Amino acid sequence: METASNRMLGILSLFDLQTGLFPKALFGLSDSEAHKRLDTKANHVAWLAGSLVQQRFDLAGFLKVEKKSSSDELFKHNQGIKDDVTYPSLDVYQKDWTEITPLLRTALVNATDEQLDSMLNFPEMKMSFPLWEMVTFSIYREANCIGQIALWRRLLGHPGINYM
Repeated sequence: METASNRMLGILSLFDLQTGLFPKALFGLSDSEAHKRLDTKANHVAWLAGSLVQQRFDLAGFLKVEKKSSSDELFKHNQGIKDDVTYPSLDVYQKDWTEITPLLRTALVNATDEQLDSMLNFPEMKMSFPLWEMVTFSIYREANCIGQIALWRRLLGHPGINYM
């Protein structure tokens, strides 16, 4: 695989793996099940899936892809779960995932070392760090969120993710 930066090779392998795991993690879950928290304060599947989709849109934005998710208002600025909200359907999230994934992948393939070393500034949080750190954290978090959805599948009585 040709990339503008050699740093992206491992990242893209994980990105591609997680691209396929996301719909498999959601497979067979109903929208009502996706909102269940089972008497806990844990983030439910609807929030996990939406925040994961939003994260791909946000990362794409840092790489100059100007697109907004269907649920941008619910998730922008890293908003946490809201108890009184009915989140969008899993189909909406999957549609957004399908839309942003090829655009983000192209942006990751074409990301240069200069871009990856550029600083992202978040004055409201008094933080700044290189884009590269955002990319690596985002890839880690994708795996984490997909793993949480996989656990919810089992807790809700569904079989585990079919990896085939």
